[in-house]
Amino acid sequence: MTRELRDAAEHTLRAWNRYEIERDAQPVIDYDCFPSTSEVPAVESRLEALQRLSALKSEADAAGDASLATRIDADIAYCAALLGQREPLQQYVLRTQGCEPKGWSQEYLQQHLERAQQCLDVLGVGWGPKTMTDLMEAEGTLDAADSADAIREAAADLEPAVRVATKSVASYDLSIESVDIDAYWSYWLDGAGQKVRLRINLRNSRFTRVAARQFALHEILGHALQFATIAARCASEDVPWIRLCSVHSPSQVLFEGLAQAMPLIVTPDDENLVARVRLDHYHQLVRGQLHLALAAGEPILDLAEQARRSVPYWTDSQIADLLTDRGANVLLRSYLWSYSAGIDWFVRLADTTGAPVSKVLHAAYQAPHTPDELMAYWPSGPVIGAE
Repeated sequence: MTRELRDAAEHTLRAWNRYEIERDAQPVIDYDCFPSTSEVPAVESRLEALQRLSALKSEADAAGDASLATRIDADIAYCAALLGQREPLQQYVLRTQGCEPKGWSQEYLQQHLERAQQCLDVLGVGWGPKTMTDLMEAEGTLDAADSADAIREAAADLEPAVRVATKSVASYDLSIESVDIDAYWSYWLDGAGQKVRLRINLRNSRFTRVAARQFALHEILGHALQFATIAARCASEDVPWIRLCSVHSPSQVLFEGLAQAMPLIVTPDDENLVARVRLDHYHQLVRGQLHLALAAGEPILDLAEQARRSVPYWTDSQIADLLTDRGANVLLRSYLWSYSAGIDWFVRLADTTGAPVSKVLHAAYQAPHTPDELMAYWPSGPVIGAE
């Protein structure tokens, strides 16, 4: 019964995905871990998708399959949001990302700001309006035309260490494309089975030699190798879970959290990469704080001033996009929380002596995990999405 429900859910998600693609909208499926050779016709409307998903969730509930019901409920919440429903942020993020967005105190943010500043001091970079400019100069800037080769070289150099850490033996076929798109993202990865596509958005991306190594760990050895490894398992084993990964679903905290924190696990002695992670951790805590304040109805100009005080090198354009994405885009209102919640938990996992790092990594490269499933590996660890 469970496998039949899983197959029916996957069929519905493929039909909904085709509908969105035919409308030139954001796809529903971001990585297909069990690609099908047959075409699935599109649903007639988002309303049909919602009705079919709701019926499937009722069946999963009746069958006692809580895991399947949780994933389908995330799809229901996102589909309903596309249709105009606006749930309170706490409920929407809990249903889609699988964790309650409680956030972090100002004292916690200050602690991680000071930690990032200490790492920057070691590199000779001060804190102020020019921090990012000075950091990129210190790291050695790359021409956009050279970035793809630098990323491939970095991935080849770091791949053996990642495979040892994750025990992955899966192969992957990577293609890299350069695009120029007016979107929040600098790069985006998707694919099916062992075939992975990485798009670099030249409008937003700025690479240094250090950033190329960080990028290789995040996108290629984090996402690409991880998805390809999970897909290889799906090809050889009849797994019980939905084999279609979507950024609006509860496994995204795992995917984005681990990818961001990977340098702390694989290259802990690389001062440049560690500094990048510490800085990104602080950035994501600030973004998470703004995300919650925006949902609570704080005035936009007050939030903009808060962002300037917190990160003095963020431009007004960056701040405006940050707020717009989290307030006006129904996908990003959910998805972007996974970055803040994910990096915080995985950084703490990497930093805590005796934490089950190896156990989590091995599991994470075998199957998608919800926040609750991740926390079960580390019962004494922190709650995901909270201090």
